[in-house]
Amino acid sequence: MAPTNRSGAIRVTVADDQPIVRAGIAAILAAEPGLRVVDQCGDGETAVRQALDLRPDVAVLDVRMPGLDGVAATARVTAAAPEVRVLLLTSFGLDEYVFGALRAGASGFLLKTAEPQRVVDAVRVVAAGDALLDPAVTRRLIDHYAAAPGGSPGSAPPATLTPRETEVLVQVARGRSNAEIARELSLSPATVKDHVAVILRKLNVRDRVQAAIAAYETGLVRPGVR
Repeated sequence: MAPTNRSGAIRVTVADDQPIVRAGIAAILAAEPGLRVVDQCGDGETAVRQALDLRPDVAVLDVRMPGLDGVAATARVTAAAPEVRVLLLTSFGLDEYVFGALRAGASGFLLKTAEPQRVVDAVRVVAAGDALLDPAVTRRLIDHYAAAPGGSPGSAPPATLTPRETEVLVQVARGRSNAEIARELSLSPATVKDHVAVILRKLNVRDRVQAAIAAYETGLVRPGVR
């Protein structure tokens, strides 16, 4: 049985094969109110066991670890415990890791050059059920779909979405927040949030990052086309 979180704090596990980096990340997170680091480790296999045994709200994983890497660990965790959100940290903004991580079910992907507060904010964002990408990672994602063959701009939505839901999905795929979408479409933020929840359900995806991937892969959105 998964541990019960009676404190109300966001429970976090941290996995990184460099002890100093791991300790630093854990210390930064543990110092924040409302966050609690419940375990640490240095390899992917142990990270998976921790996630499945402890069922943290967020598992912070390094991409490159001995044995099982962070992408493979993410796939195992999200398959067996979909309620555990995964935030991947890496020193390398390589495309193969970005796309592998997103398809494995990661809810966040940050470069280790990010400011400490950015990591804290990312943990809170993914724990709340949203998704977050480093701006540099977002740029690579868009560039990838700009170069890849795909559907034509303005093709059919990737699922049976209403016209308004399709408009919201297009904005999500362009990286806009709920507040920005609300302003763009003259909606309330609460209405946008409701639309996003319906879109995720209809597309059968975990979060807005995977919804954006679906929009690009079907050609509903193409980089540079408005």
